[in-house]
Amino acid sequence: TVYTTIQTIVKPTGCLMSNLCIDRQVAAGRAMSSAVPPQPVPPLDQTLREYLRALEPLLPPDEFQHTQNKVLKFGQSGGLGPRLQDGLLRRARTSNNWLSDWWVQHAYLESRQPLPVHSNPAISLPQRDHCDWRGQLLGQLPVEYMRGEPLCTQLFPLLFSSCRIPGPKHDYISHHALSRRSPTHITVVRNYQFFQLEVYNSDGSRMTESQIHGQLLRIRAASWKTDKEPMGLLTSEHRRTWGQAYKRLLRDKVNKDSVRAIEQGLFTLCLDSPVMRISDEKYASRMAAQVLHGGGTFSNSGNRWFDKTLQFIVGEDGSWGLLYEQATAEGPPIATLLDHVLDYCQKPDPKRSPLVPLPMPRKLYFLIDKDIKRDIEHAKQNLDILINDLDVNVFNFRRFGKDLPKQHGLSPNAFIQVALQLSYYRVHGEVCPACDMVSLRMFRGGRTEFIRSPTRQTLDFIQAFDDPREAKLQLFREAVDVYSALTDRALRGQGLDRHLLGLKLQAIEEGLSIPKVFMDTAYGLATHWRLRTGQVPSNTDSVMCFGPLVPDGYAVCYNPQADHVHFSVTAFNCCEETDAETLARSLKHTLGQLQELLQPPSATAAA
Repeated sequence: TVYTTIQTIVKPTGCLMSNLCIDRQVAAGRAMSSAVPPQPVPPLDQTLREYLRALEPLLPPDEFQHTQNKVLKFGQSGGLGPRLQDGLLRRARTSNNWLSDWWVQHAYLESRQPLPVHSNPAISLPQRDHCDWRGQLLGQLPVEYMRGEPLCTQLFPLLFSSCRIPGPKHDYISHHALSRRSPTHITVVRNYQFFQLEVYNSDGSRMTESQIHGQLLRIRAASWKTDKEPMGLLTSEHRRTWGQAYKRLLRDKVNKDSVRAIEQGLFTLCLDSPVMRISDEKYASRMAAQVLHGGGTFSNSGNRWFDKTLQFIVGEDGSWGLLYEQATAEGPPIATLLDHVLDYCQKPDPKRSPLVPLPMPRKLYFLIDKDIKRDIEHAKQNLDILINDLDVNVFNFRRFGKDLPKQHGLSPNAFIQVALQLSYYRVHGEVCPACDMVSLRMFRGGRTEFIRSPTRQTLDFIQAFDDPREAKLQLFREAVDVYSALTDRALRGQGLDRHLLGLKLQAIEEGLSIPKVFMDTAYGLATHWRLRTGQVPSNTDSVMCFGPLVPDGYAVCYNPQADHVHFSVTAFNCCEETDAETLARSLKHTLGQLQELLQPPSATAAA
């Protein structure tokens, strides 16, 4: 239920609600962090060697030779590369993590693109069986789980009561969970109207499920009007534009108090109106899009505050999920949180509600002058353009799941990555730079690393696939095994992309010109990620969804289950070369052919 969900998330953050427990949490975090090894700086020659190996399938021989000369010169003894490497090693000795702060600043806070579609990922969970507002507040959550690694102790307290704040040149993150007086409220938004809902009693105890339910009913009764200005749309703007509007908005004390209440709340709960009924085949795509961006200004996009780290979305039509802002944490800690939510929601709350009456949840008001009204109108136009430009295709591949590659000694994730490259090749006649993100949370303060594809082995397999004379199965195994080895290397902190980024940023830190190896056209090609991919390994039939990283690219996310795989594919309609439905169709066909490669029909029939 909605109120159970709220109570669930409040419970694990209860330690943040008193200074004593905060001190214990921080002390425990420090103790556990000291037991986690620091993130290593990979050897320079290893990274440069792997970089050239990654470029080989993407460049013609003459361009590859040109780039190879630049890379070798950069890494030679006494050159710029070793000098920058020494700088990184010094940084590693004197910092919690030599990369994470740089990565968050570079990848997130300095980006000026709008957060919806371009940055914030959404996790769409299986539809619930309620069909009206009573079910929205009272329906049972699916008895399913998401299993992930434990949350990093350094990240866990930061997920709650945190918010991204816009700035002219870069943003920053405001954290309130570990302040002297930790917030004890969430914000609830319905019909574009925001409310501050206290979820702790005056004695510091958590409110019971029935208390929270009663307060949600009061919020619903107070938010039935649908003619309110969608203030949340302002957060969907280009970051510089929103930063300017943010300053104007906070000039008024009422507005400032309302914005601060949203920013400081534990999280935001978005109670969405039902969306237009469509075919069952397309409903999964519509549901994922609803969680991702709200469906547009005539739907539920005004029920969002895109800067907020955690937003739980629950719709009257049964759609629900989580939208999160990545600067505080990427997917794995969020998946662990959802795992806990789904697990705990099964358990009844044994606490009896006290008889003390509760105050009405506080409605958050905004004073809208002509400038703010103009900002909202511009945000409406820009967000609708962005949403209409995004094509979302979600499907459930049912012919097999992760058990099939496992039965043949293959990594399911590597299997799917090779399939993605083959699918892309069949649509576009070439391979492309692709990134797959892995977590580095086994290192102190670690965030993420990319696994690159295609490899030379993947290209060999793709080019041989339609040739009946080739030993395709052996080539396929080699491609999958090499990708698995790259994954293992990245998980051990020996990936190449974050190291290359660190070398580039170290040059900037020392006031040097950006090294020529990073100004080379090959580096631009290699980091133009036409395939942004991500695996969400969970025990639920959930699917993650996000937008492509480049205008002429795709984003593909997948959740492998034992006997099926959930996929989401997105592309921009403005690009004539890409089409989400076409790539999805190619992927389905390719997966079927790979199944036949592992299990030839004749052999299956004979068995």
